[in-house]
Parts: sequence; C-alpha cells; structure tokens
Amino acid sequence: MTSPTAPGIAAGRLTADQIAAGFTDLHSPLDDHEVLVAADRCYFCYDAPCVTACPTSIDIPLFIRQITTGTSEAAARTIFESNILGGMCARVCPTEDLCEGACVREAAEGKPVEIGRLQRHATDTLMARQGHPFTRAPETGKRVAVVGAGPAGLSCAHRLAMLGHAVTLYDARPKPGGLNEYGIAAYKSTDGFAAREVEWLLGIGGIDLETGKALGSDLSLDDLATAFDAVFLGVGLGGVNALGIAGDDRDGVANAVSFIADLRQSADLTTLPVGRNVVVIGGGMTAVDAAVQSKLLGAENVTIAYRRGRDAMGASRYEQDLAASHGVRLMFNVQPHGVHDGGIDLEYTAGDGSGLKGTGETVTLPADQVFRAIGQTLTTDGGLTVEGRKIKVTGAGRTTRDGVWAGGDCALGGDDLTVTAVAEGRDAAMDIHAVLTGA
Repeated sequence: MTSPTAPGIAAGRLTADQIAAGFTDLHSPLDDHEVLVAADRCYFCYDAPCVTACPTSIDIPLFIRQITTGTSEAAARTIFESNILGGMCARVCPTEDLCEGACVREAAEGKPVEIGRLQRHATDTLMARQGHPFTRAPETGKRVAVVGAGPAGLSCAHRLAMLGHAVTLYDARPKPGGLNEYGIAAYKSTDGFAAREVEWLLGIGGIDLETGKALGSDLSLDDLATAFDAVFLGVGLGGVNALGIAGDDRDGVANAVSFIADLRQSADLTTLPVGRNVVVIGGGMTAVDAAVQSKLLGAENVTIAYRRGRDAMGASRYEQDLAASHGVRLMFNVQPHGVHDGGIDLEYTAGDGSGLKGTGETVTLPADQVFRAIGQTLTTDGGLTVEGRKIKVTGAGRTTRDGVWAGGDCALGGDDLTVTAVAEGRDAAMDIHAVLTGA
C-alpha cells in the first residue's frame, strides 16, 4: 500500500476495504417501512409544483399514491411513461433543486417528501420483478438513426421503437450509456446499474445497437440522412475546455471527465493513481464528482477552485456540502493563473460592474494533480448550424436541416442534466413520429 501522504501521483493510497467502503451507494434504498412512511408524507397536491419542476413532467403525486396502495410496479410504469431512465434519474437528479425543492413540505417544514428515493424504490421494484413494461406498436416500416447512446439518444430510441419504428443506435464508445456509464460519480450509480438499465431499456425490441462508431470519423450525416427516414443526434459534448494558462499541458494536468471515466471503468480502484494534493478547477457537478472521488481514493488534500462566488456555482448547495463533508476545501473567487512543478498559482477575482476580473493578487497551492472541470465543448456538429457553441434547434429538437433532430447536451438550450436530456430525446421522438406518420 502507498501511504496517503506519499508525494506525487500514486495508486493504492488506501486499502481495498477502505476504498470499497467509500464507494458504497450514496443513498441506500429505502426499506419497506421507510417507503410507507416517506410516501405518507405526500399531500397529493392538485396542480402539484413538484410535477412542474420535473423536466420530464412525471406525475409524482400519482406514483406516490400508487406506492401507498401497494402497487409499486404500477408506480414505476407511471414514472417510465414520462421518463424511461427514471431509475438512473432517481439516483443522480439534483432533486433538491427540482421536484423536492418545489415540494410544499420543503416550503413549510424544510423537509420535502423524499421523491427521489421513492422513485428509486418503484423503478427498482419493477426492474427486479418483471420484464420490460411496454410493448411495441405495429411496425411502421420507417427507419431512424440515433447517434449517441447517452440519455437523450436512449430516450429517443426507446420512444421511437415503442411507436413501431426500426431504430439503429450508434455510439462512439465501446459501451452505451453516455454520461450515465462514463461520467457519473461511482458512488451515485453502483453495481453496474447504468449497464443494466440500458439492457433493460433495449428489451422493448426494434433497436439495433452499434458501438465504436462516431459521427465524423465513422459516420457521415449525409449518408445517414440518405439511408434513414430521420436522424436524431445525441452526441453530447466530447471536448473539454482548456485552462488557457501556462503549464496547462504539464504532466499531472488532466480532464476531470476522463478521470471519472477511467474510475467508472476500472475493475480495481486500488490501481487508479491519484495525487497527494489535488486541485479541481471548476464549479459544476463534474468538479464535485472528481474532487470527492479523489478524496475517496486517498488524496490527502483536495481543493475545488471556482472563479465566482458560492451562489454562482453550477453544483447545487447539496453537492457543495457533500464535497465539504468529505474534506474537500472549496475556494471561491479564484481563477487559475499558472501550473508549475509541485503547485498551481490562483489569482483572486472580483466583479467591477463590467464583468469578472483578476485582482492581481495570487495564492499558490501545492498540487501534484490538477483537473480541468470548466465545461465541455461540441466536437462534431455534422455540418449543422451552430449557435452558442451548440447545435441550433427549434421546437422539439428540429435542426436547420430537414429530417435531422438533436437533443441533450449537444443541442442549444437545456441545462445539461440527465433528466433534461431524457425529456429532449423523448420529445424529439414524438416530433419525428408525427412527421414520419403525417400525424
């Protein structure tokens, strides 16, 4: 075993048992009694604010009432009708900012109904007890290409298949799932759930999966548009923004998303190297996931450095507190100034009425490892119109090219959440169906 205080970047800073304990399920499932107690707290509001706050518009009061009547599988079907990835969303959604944040119990008591954990109970129950809950409509004879097997692509492909269309689903990586497979903190999605959910989703039938095929290098949008009746792009954001400072290309400076992907695909976390002193640049969920997991691998000192104030962070207050509870230091109003041997220089920032500016004052932190988590960029657009560094879309994901739709992180609008991507994929599928059938 490598000592947690050993300098540099090293593997095995903690024992296998210590690492396993750190990477257990962040929120353990509710037991049967806890489910009934949690469900009983719901007021079953008319015109419930939790439904409005859910990007996929799940009928939350209905599924909770179904749980209280002992029909959890019916509750799951209610969820899946709106959000086919309801199992993963129950694990990773920032419910504190969405459905639970809007709960009237939260407003009155500061303690919302545990909607996320109740949703997980329902979806896990159905997935464990029965096969796929939906059946395909009669085949329409129409063929649709879906490029990108992340949340948006999976949601789109499933809805299209359910409506009777033949779908070919492409993905650049060896496994489907997108960020659910490669980009979610391991303590949020344990026991291979992402892969199991995809396998379950494909149980609808009518979806042919082809991995290792990327738009641009392996697939041409022109060819796809010729071969298929419609095309949906859910290619995500494959690039990572550079820090744009001296030392950005030094050994030990890496992308947070790559670190998380390596961790998620590792068969033995004791072999994954991590620095003694780790600094993560950014303020979103990816920054928090990279920082917390660095701590769980045995990093002695981990700091998240964000250029604005706490309230501007993309990560929710809950995620910020989660990081702090694991011993991660959060620094605000600092931006990277330069990376050098053994450390990183940060410059303090301040707003002057015309934007955020560096003050000229700096602080140096020891850093063996620096992770970039300052946003991702579109790496392939298929020649479509790009606006705001994303594919321009209108309505339910229609691009500027007839017969081509887009959704998820690669498309303009939205908030780069799994649940939003699911909604956009679903809505695009319904629009594609209407166009293909003349409805």
